[in-house]
Amino acid sequence: MLLRSVFTTFLLLFLTSLLILSGCRKFEGDQTIPAYLHIDSISVNADYFVYGSSTHKITDAWVYVNDQLIGAFELPATLPVLASGINKLEIRPGIKLNGISATRVPYPFYKPFIHEEFRFVEDSISRVNPVMTYYDNTVMPLVEDFDKASISFEKTNRSDTTMFKTTENALYSEYSANSGLVHLKDDVKGFELATADLYQLPRQGQPVFLEIDYKCDNPFGVGLFVDDFSTITVAQLVVVNSSEKWNKIYINLSPNISLYGSNARFKVFFEGRLNEDDTEARFYFDNIKLVHR
Repeated sequence: MLLRSVFTTFLLLFLTSLLILSGCRKFEGDQTIPAYLHIDSISVNADYFVYGSSTHKITDAWVYVNDQLIGAFELPATLPVLASGINKLEIRPGIKLNGISATRVPYPFYKPFIHEEFRFVEDSISRVNPVMTYYDNTVMPLVEDFDKASISFEKTNRSDTTMFKTTENALYSEYSANSGLVHLKDDVKGFELATADLYQLPRQGQPVFLEIDYKCDNPFGVGLFVDDFSTITVAQLVVVNSSEKWNKIYINLSPNISLYGSNARFKVFFEGRLNEDDTEARFYFDNIKLVHR
């Protein structure tokens, strides 16, 4: 049953990703001149004291009119809509799943923008720039922004170093001035850092994601340590490419979590190494969130 559930999850993600950059869906009726909707960007305005920073990487808009999917459009976008007058408009924010451009889905934790009485005018452009927030029932057992007294990550016995707070190249945002830094140099060749806490996370196809802001010289890996009270299993998830600028990734943990029993508990870990030809490398992290509902 677990393997069937995982297969079903991936199949649904694959099918929805096929809708990306699709054209306008024709509605019933005789309208031939479309109205146009322009979406320049989608932003996030979350309560920092509940959900942490509002950093995001929303790349797409999934657009519905009267509960019918028009398509998913990479932003900025101007799209034709075969509707006129007052109609219901819904826009869901889209992301690159696991940072992969070919696999795009609506992010399940941001509330959609809904306008019950949006006016479409034929042969005219209406502009909207939605502002999103998290659903009220969103749960974040881990929010690490490196502005608290302690850090949620600690070195394992396979690590040459640990993570430190820094203002150097930090990702400055509202209420935040620090980031986490791992510095590899000389005899400090590699790191493996895991959350100090173990987390019990929902199964049965319920979405569980990890959000990470990062800036790094070399790639790094992200995975889970799985504790089922008898053994510790290592589940390696993704390798995140290096980035000269601050970037954000949304990692889907759900398929891997569903492979384990209800008693399993999880730690998130990061790992990375110094390349043979490099003398040093820096890895910056911020706004690390473990998210479910």
